[in-house]
Amino acid sequence: MCTLTFAWRAFADAPLVVAANRDERLDRASEPPAVAEGDPAFLAPRDAVAGGTWIGYNERGVFAGLTNRWVRIEDGGERSRGQLVRDVLRTESADGARAVVEPAVESDTYNGFNLVVADGRGRGRDGEPAAYLFEWDGDLRVRRLDPGVHVVVNVGIDGERFDLDGDPERGIEQAHNAERILAALDPTDFDGPVAWRDRAMEILGDHEYGVCIHEPDRDFGTRSSSVLTFSADGDVGFRFADGPPCETSFERVESQV
Repeated sequence: MCTLTFAWRAFADAPLVVAANRDERLDRASEPPAVAEGDPAFLAPRDAVAGGTWIGYNERGVFAGLTNRWVRIEDGGERSRGQLVRDVLRTESADGARAVVEPAVESDTYNGFNLVVADGRGRGRDGEPAAYLFEWDGDLRVRRLDPGVHVVVNVGIDGERFDLDGDPERGIEQAHNAERILAALDPTDFDGPVAWRDRAMEILGDHEYGVCIHEPDRDFGTRSSSVLTFSADGDVGFRFADGPPCETSFERVESQV
């Protein structure tokens, strides 16, 4: 997944709303969202190649979403990043995810990633909900996120970026896309989370924002989109487009945990 947009505690009646695109090779097999039983159980799509996932939530209300981070790591990919997301989805809280991610990058070598973990319902160890961004580029950086709207792309969060070796303009373009999405999704401009969610869904498929990718010559592009709404009463709505959102409708995921 290459674009992860979310409103974290920006709306009183929806603690977390997520809209995300996954960009991947067109020939990489995947499976739509389904329940993975366990304690806790979780709901997520599945990468049929490595068995991991890139987005999902569990029955405790813990959300996890992943983007690649465009860095080269020696021996990266020893373990799939998607497997780490599955590990996080077995935790009880966003705070608990730290106890999974921090030792994981010490024991296995992963390719670069940006991993967002948030309490969509429930509370963390200190009694307050938490949201974290884990940035891995050979070193792990952990940030506790403030309430508001955030946009994570391959080069950073909320318009931040680092210089890409050999292709600096690509990183500048991604950071600019993130900044424009942030401006378009200012929560004060919307009458509640449903309006925000609907606009976020539109942006996922709007080529003007540069996040719906079509590169058939590289056998690469936006493969799917996910939208999750965590309501204050504990319900979670999951909508999934199994294809580029510019030409694929979002279908309600009926399974829940």
